[in-house]
Amino acid sequence: MAQILIVDDDHQLRQSFERLLAAEGHDVRAASSGEAGIAAVRQAVPDAVVMDVRMSGISGLEAYAAMREIEPRLPVIIMTAYGTTDIAIEATKMGAYDYILKPFDIPEILKLLDKAVAAGRSMRSRVAVGVDAEAAAEAIIGQSPAMQELYKAIGRAAPTDATVLVRGESGAGKELVARAVYQHSLRADKPFLVINCVAIPETLLESELFGYEKGAFTGAAGRKVGKIEQANHGTVFLDEIGDMPMAIQAKLLRLLQEKNVERLGGRQVIPVDVRIIAATNRDLEAAVRQGQFREDLYYRLKVVTLTLPPLRERPGDIPLLVRYFLSRHAREMGQSNPGVSEEAMAKLIAHDWPGNVRELGNALKKALIFSRGAPLSPDEVRKALGAPLRQGAEAAAGEDGDPIAETIRRELASGRDGLFEELMDRFGHMVIRLALEATGGNRSQAARLLGLSRPTLIAKIEKYGLRIESRIS
Repeated sequence: MAQILIVDDDHQLRQSFERLLAAEGHDVRAASSGEAGIAAVRQAVPDAVVMDVRMSGISGLEAYAAMREIEPRLPVIIMTAYGTTDIAIEATKMGAYDYILKPFDIPEILKLLDKAVAAGRSMRSRVAVGVDAEAAAEAIIGQSPAMQELYKAIGRAAPTDATVLVRGESGAGKELVARAVYQHSLRADKPFLVINCVAIPETLLESELFGYEKGAFTGAAGRKVGKIEQANHGTVFLDEIGDMPMAIQAKLLRLLQEKNVERLGGRQVIPVDVRIIAATNRDLEAAVRQGQFREDLYYRLKVVTLTLPPLRERPGDIPLLVRYFLSRHAREMGQSNPGVSEEAMAKLIAHDWPGNVRELGNALKKALIFSRGAPLSPDEVRKALGAPLRQGAEAAAGEDGDPIAETIRRELASGRDGLFEELMDRFGHMVIRLALEATGGNRSQAARLLGLSRPTLIAKIEKYGLRIESRIS
């Protein structure tokens, strides 16, 4: 659930927004003018703001400037009609999270709002560091020598403007390290934008980072400000940079060397002042040798390198992490913390943790959902860990008759249009059905198990036409 402020002088639109967002589980406030919106932010900073650009009284642009003075890291989505997009673009250049054209598509605005809320929380939620951080909502935990060295390195790197490369395996906590660097930097009151270089399709990544001009490509109906330009004076975190396409690597190198960008389809050189923090789980040295990563960019990025050790190399930190996750998850779920038995703790310490800290946190969350109030037992830990995943070529080939891989292989041979979405829906249906069965139809527990909000889970249940009786709704 998030706290959302709607600022618009259209009473009917405000009411529609309130009903829509309340149905999604959000706490919604509304203001009928820019002045009222500013007063609402001053009274209590929300997680995100959705605001019209043209209102009676002061404009949305003036209201945004005032809100930014109160909380520079507040994500604001500007609503605009087609004829006023220049004003919305100006707001984006000032640091507004994004803009959306009226009339808008409901799934689109909900998706954008989810991203804005996540971005705002990422900027404002403090990442505690060290063994004394167990009560924090988000923390980097550990007292092993490797972690102590990491803390010192964060402290030395944070106050500088040096480019930082965070290295570590998947699930080790690289984004938390990047956020800790940002929050202890001199730019901590400026934007912090996260770009996952894998999650965004290659065809969209360049425009997402650098923006585009009208007519730059089919569908470019107007100018769009890129995330780099939007984060001017702040910090950009490029996650999984080792998978960035070579063509975009060249533009990033130019940014690091010359401190400017060009939008797609544009000729104007735009000066920007951003700090780059990058992260990867790839062997960049091998990627350079194989011609998959630019050597000049590699050296530009590794001015400061922070390395997160895998969890299997610091088993002494596992009890600290277990206490932290059990306390955090119990607090979030409104349960008492049952603790963990000595035998279960020994099992957790002995596990290899290929998914690192993320895997440990997820396993403990799952165990806590099904616990009965007593300290977690070895059997509950074993069930939470599940069957070990097969790795590499074996999993890809579907050896031992892996039914999922065999199904995908058969369907790929069909060559049907829309196959990806069809398969995702099929497996989504299966995953949600199994989660509901595992929780006896309890939608709240199933949502926690899957890491979804309850309204999102209910929407997917309706989408897939699932009919499972619940003991507790």
